[in-house]
This record gives sequence, structure tokens and C-alpha cells, in this order.
Amino acid sequence: MKITQLSQLDLTKSYTIGDYLSWQFDEMVELIKGKIYNMSPAPRSKHQAISGNVYSEIYTLLKRKKCKVFHAPFDVYLKGMESDKDTVVQPDICIICDKSKIGEFGCIGAPDMIIEILSPSSMKRDLDYKFHLYEENGVKEYWIISPEYKQISIYILKENLYEHLGDFTTDDEYVFIHTLEQEKIKTSDIFEF
Repeated sequence: MKITQLSQLDLTKSYTIGDYLSWQFDEMVELIKGKIYNMSPAPRSKHQAISGNVYSEIYTLLKRKKCKVFHAPFDVYLKGMESDKDTVVQPDICIICDKSKIGEFGCIGAPDMIIEILSPSSMKRDLDYKFHLYEENGVKEYWIISPEYKQISIYILKENLYEHLGDFTTDDEYVFIHTLEQEKIKTSDIFEF
């Protein structure tokens, strides 16, 4: 049976990458350990402004360098694209330094860095499910940005566990991107709106 609408799926069931790739609907969803998470409603204006600011700053830093930056919607197959795997996420922003991981359908394997911008509808997923998912799949650096508090929480993977490096706000002049050998972004530029 052709799946053309999210409403055709039983959200209590578990699904695979094979299922995900066969769906033909417009709604954006993530598949986390087989469970479907709807990405709607669309992000708020402040979320989109922060996403654009961060993306453009990182894009400028990476021009003509080996690492590449991508923004949602962009599929990340953390555990690979084999049809029996059960996880595909769409982080707000990710940096990939191993070009062999960049495929036609997205990133195959863990990106070097992921940035999630909190929304009321995705907060639990970003702070809990995705935090542990990124940690267990070897994402080296994870930023969680809170538009409400104008705060960036930075985590670095050390011995397979995230170490919290700190929470940075507009009181801090710069925030460092450890994945990019200490490149930095002016904190006020991130929250400019």
C-alpha cells in the first residue's frame, strides 16, 4: 500500500529506514529508534532567524574548507541507511567533516557536530531523546540553543559521554566551535533578530 499521508501510519508501531524511504507524504518527520516524531508545527520566527544566523556564520567559516555545513530539512542516518535500521533525524544544523558520509539522501553516519534550536514542540526530544541518541552514536559536539533564554549549551563527547562545557549567553563575547579547531562566532550575531 502506498503511504501518501502521515495519517495512514499507526504512530504506536515501530518503523525502519526502508519504510521511511517509501513514504510519499509532504509532512516532515523523524524516526527515532523506530518511532515517528512529527516535525510540525513549523518553527517560529525567532527559531528561523537564529538558525539562519548560525548557518551563515558557519558557512562563511567553512568556505573552501573540507568540512561542510547543512541545515534542515536534511536527513541524518545516524546508524546507516540499511533498510532495517530505525533512525533518521533532521537536526537544525550539522557539520560533516568526512565527505564520504555525504550522500544523495543526506548524511550516512554521525556528523561531527549537531546544533538543535529549541522549540516548544521539540524541547523534550532535543533535550532528552536526541541528546542520548547523538551521544551514543558518536556526534563529537552538540549545541542546544535556547531562543527564549538566549543561551547556548555546549557538549563535547569525551570517552563516549557528553561533557558539558558550559552555557553561553550574550554576556559572553564569543562561542567557540571545538569541532572546527577553535573557530568562533560572536554570540550577539547568533541572537540578532
